[in-house]
Amino acid sequence: MSYDYDKVEVPEDGHAIEVIDEDNDELDIPENPIIPIIHGDGIGKDVGPAAQKVLSAAAEATGHDIAWMRVYAGESGREKYDENLPEDTVNAIDEFRVAIKGPLTTPVGAGFRSLNVALRQTLDFYANVRPTYYLDGVPSPMKAPEEMDMVTFRENTEDVYAGIEWEEGTDEVEQVREFVEDEMGFDEVMHDGPIGIGIKPITEKGSKRLVRKAIDYALEHDRDKVTLVHKGNIMKFTEGQFSEWGMEVAEEEYPDDEVFAAPDSLWETQEDIDIPEGAVMVEERLADAMLQWMQLRTDEFDIMAMPNLNGDYLSDAAGAQIGGLGIAPGANFGDARVLAEPVHGSAPKRAGQDQANPTALMLSGCLMFDYMGWKDAGDLVKDAVEETISSGTVTYDLERNLDDAEKVSTTEFAEAVIENIEKLS
Repeated sequence: MSYDYDKVEVPEDGHAIEVIDEDNDELDIPENPIIPIIHGDGIGKDVGPAAQKVLSAAAEATGHDIAWMRVYAGESGREKYDENLPEDTVNAIDEFRVAIKGPLTTPVGAGFRSLNVALRQTLDFYANVRPTYYLDGVPSPMKAPEEMDMVTFRENTEDVYAGIEWEEGTDEVEQVREFVEDEMGFDEVMHDGPIGIGIKPITEKGSKRLVRKAIDYALEHDRDKVTLVHKGNIMKFTEGQFSEWGMEVAEEEYPDDEVFAAPDSLWETQEDIDIPEGAVMVEERLADAMLQWMQLRTDEFDIMAMPNLNGDYLSDAAGAQIGGLGIAPGANFGDARVLAEPVHGSAPKRAGQDQANPTALMLSGCLMFDYMGWKDAGDLVKDAVEETISSGTVTYDLERNLDDAEKVSTTEFAEAVIENIEKLS
C-alpha cells in the first residue's frame, strides 16, 4: 500500500511500519517509524506540540527515533483543505498504522458528525482503550485513588454510536414510527407528537472481537480479570447478547487453565468462584451497579469490556476517581493498527493560551508506545510525568487544587517532563 498525498509530506528520514500478521496484531517497527500526528482543535494547538516533544525525547532516550508526519483534521483540515477530515489524513493513518491525535471539536446537537467517531469507523478502530491509574501528586476526591488501576475496552463502532437515527419531523422518522407501531406491535411506547428514533445495533462480530481484544490484553499484561459490563437484564437482545457472545469467546477460544469463564458471576461474589490458579477470569456485572462498585470496591476490577455508551460513561467516571480527564489517556485499537488520543475534549475557551494540561496526550503516547513494543519509552514518559507532578510543577487545572504547587504553562510543563526524562534515563 502506498498513497499519493496532496498537501502533506512524507518524512524522508523515516520508514513505514510493516504488518507481519494482522490477525495477531504483529507489526514490524523500524527504529525510526513514520508516525502521523494530528495536533487537534482548541487546546490541541497547545498540548499537541508539547506532547510531541516529550514523546520524541523519550524515544531518543531509549534508543529509538520518530519521523513525525503532521496531518490535519477539524479546524486545521478546514484551513488547509476546506474539509473536516481530508483524504490525506485518513490515508496516512491507514498506511502507517500507528498514529496519535489531540482533541477534535464536535458540536452538540448540530453541525458536522464527530470526527473522532468518523476516524474510528472509517479505519475500523473497533476498541477504544482507556487505562485509568493514579499518578502521585494529583488531587483526587477519593480517599485511596491509588487503588484504581483498570483498563476499559469500549466497543467503538456499534451501539448508539453507530449513528443510525432519524430526526423528529422528518418523513423518515414517521416511516420508522409506522413500522415499529404497525408491523412490530410496539405502539405502547410510541407516544403521540414529535419523536426522534435511533437504533442500537450490537453484533456477534463486534462483540466477540472486542472481548477477544480485552482478553488478549489481559494475558499479555499479566492482568487477572476481565469484567463484561452491560445492562442485559433490561436490554436482553442487545447488551444481554453482548455478554453471551463475550462469554462464548472466553469458553470456546482459550484453554481452561488460561482463561476461566464465570457465567454465573452476575449474581455471585468473587469469593464464591473457584478460579484455576494463574487463569484470567472473565466475569460480568451490570452497568449501573459498576458505577458504585468502581468506588466501593475499586481494587477488585482490572480490565472492563463493554458496549460503546456504557464504556463512555464508565471510563469518564473512572477518570474522575484519579483526578479528572485532564490526565486520562486513551487509544483506539484495530487489527495491527492504533490511533492514540486523550479522553478529554478540545476546551475551545482555553485554546492558544499555553495553559492546558498536556498530560493526557503524553500518557496516550505511552499507550501507543506499548502497542509498538516500546514499553521502555512508555514507562519513561509515565515516570517523568509523575515525577514532575509529584514535585509540584503543574498546570493551572491541578495547581488550583494543590497547596504550595508551582503553576506553569503548557510549554514549561513539557520542558520539565523532558528534564526528568533526561534524569531518569
